Order: sequence, then structure tokens, then C-alpha cells
Amino acid sequence: MGDPAGIGPEITLKSLIKPELYKACHPVVIGDASSLELTKNSLGLDVKINPIKDVDEGIYQLGTIDVIDMELVEIETLEFGKDSAAGGGAAFAYVKKAINLALDQAIDATVTNPISKGAINMAGHKYAGHTEIYADLTGTPKYTMMLAHHDFRVVHVSTHVSLREACDLVKKERVLDVIKIAHQACLDLGIENPKVGVAGLNPHSGEGGMFGNEEIEEIMPAIVAARAQGLTVDGPVPPDTIFSKAKGGWYDIVVAMYHDQGHIPLKLIGFAYDRDAGKWDAIEGVNITLGLPIIRTSVDHGTAYDQVGTGRASELSLDNAIEYAVNLAYQRVDPDLNQKLG
Repeated sequence: MGDPAGIGPEITLKSLIKPELYKACHPVVIGDASSLELTKNSLGLDVKINPIKDVDEGIYQLGTIDVIDMELVEIETLEFGKDSAAGGGAAFAYVKKAINLALDQAIDATVTNPISKGAINMAGHKYAGHTEIYADLTGTPKYTMMLAHHDFRVVHVSTHVSLREACDLVKKERVLDVIKIAHQACLDLGIENPKVGVAGLNPHSGEGGMFGNEEIEEIMPAIVAARAQGLTVDGPVPPDTIFSKAKGGWYDIVVAMYHDQGHIPLKLIGFAYDRDAGKWDAIEGVNITLGLPIIRTSVDHGTAYDQVGTGRASELSLDNAIEYAVNLAYQRVDPDLNQKLG
């Protein structure tokens, strides 16, 4: 459900009242029924909130939203639109519950709504975000974040570190690991013979060492090693052109060297603001943690505290995240199932 003080409850309800969802999966919310009930009433939705304790108790029918009720939120005292230890603690508990259910194979995939890094740290959980929580609680040493907007996909060598530290993390072994994870992700999505584009770190990919040596000493050796393993890899491509090429279909996925190098182009495509209307027309994009033993997708935006209670929060990113999770789950059950189902 995400942080109960953010827009997670609202977009959850907006996504889970759509008929097509129930044709694809059995959705169950992990959160607090009281929070969803309050949000339902504020939105004026004609839907039943069904508190349960176990996934086997769910009804899984349109018009009823099943929620594993953690009963962690004092809804009367919770301050909406603000970081708090209570909100952060609840959000962390929801994520931990989802991970454990997936590890126990009680559920086939997990989809996360936004949490506040500040709030979970206020609650005593010292993580930079969902990605690190999932990696830690599943014991996953090699992982990366993938952002996707339809067929535009980006993975990252580093994410939640300072830019100065990110440059130091561009090492052959890590770049090679991310290339291989990216390749496997495309295979998992049903893409045959994936084409991987690898971005440079420096302007013009270093211009032969004039603007930095990372391309020569770390990135190119990783590309050579990946090619030796049979992967189709191009690069290092100058960062100011690789994303235009990816949008044009040159690559199935791009390996970015750091957080903003990958996030900026993805959000430029997926986030559309109507300046005349003064509102967001679309906030699309999916965040997928690759390398985990379980499936995790997520919305690609934050808690949007400024929109809490307005009824204007967009569920499009959550819709996409659920669709990705369902597709990945089908692929694990039967790689040919998506094609069979059309």
C-alpha cells in the first residue's frame, strides 16, 4: 500500500476497481484496511474493503478489495502529507510482509507503492529505499534497478549514492554484472536475442581518454567480456545520444552508469505535465528490481505528499507496474503463456 500518509492508498483503490485487472490476476493489498476505508469514502468509491489475515481468505472479485490488514495505523492521529515514524514503520512492515509471502510462494509477484525514505529511517530502518530493502531481506548480492516505459528500458550500475561516489563505482566487474542482469531481464520478458546498449560515463564517452579514462579502463573491458559470453552489446555509447537511439529501437535495454543518467530520460518520456491545465496528464513508468529470487515491480514516483487528499493522484504508473508484475509471473510459470494468451 505504501506510506499511509502518501498517495499509495488512493492510487491502489483507483487501480483495483478496474475490471481488466481481475481477468489477469488475483490482487491483494498488504496494508491497513482503515486507511483504505478512509480513502474510499473520500473518493466516493462504491467498493467493499475486505480485511483478511491470509491470502487464502481473499474473495478476488471486482467490487471487493481484499487487504491483508496489518492494523498498524492509528488513522485518527496520522498526519497525512508528512513524514512520520508511524507512517514509515507501517510502510516498512508492509514491504517485509510482501517479501516473506513471496519467498514462501504464497504470492507470485509483489508490487510496491511509494514509501518515504525519510519516514522509514525515522522508524529506525536504515535503508535508502525499496531496492535495498528487497536485496537485504532476500539475501541478494547482485541486483540492479530497471526503469521501464513500455519498450524503453534502463538499468543502473549505481543508484542511491552521491554523484562523486557513483563515478568511483564504475568498475568492470559491476558493469559486467549489470549487463548480464539486463540481458536476462529481457529474456524474462520474452525478448529473444536482446540488444544491450551501454552508456559511457563521461561526455562523448571520454573522447578517447581526453575527458576521462573510465570508458577505456572499466566499461569497454566489461563489454568485451560480455560479448565473449555471447551477448549482443553495443558501447560505450555517448550518454547524450544513447537514449534517443533506445527510443528509436536500436536497443532493448540501456545500461546507465548512475541514477540520474537513467532516470532523467525515462521520466522525460513518462511524465507529462499540462502547463495550461496546471496538472499532470500522465505519470507513467515502472521500477523493477532485477536479480531477486522474487518478482518486484513498483511505481516510478514518490509519496506525492502535496497531492494527498485532493483526489487527483494518477494511478497510471501503478497500472503499468501491476501489468509488468503479472507478465513476469506468467513468464515464470510458462515462457510461452503470454503468446498463447495474446
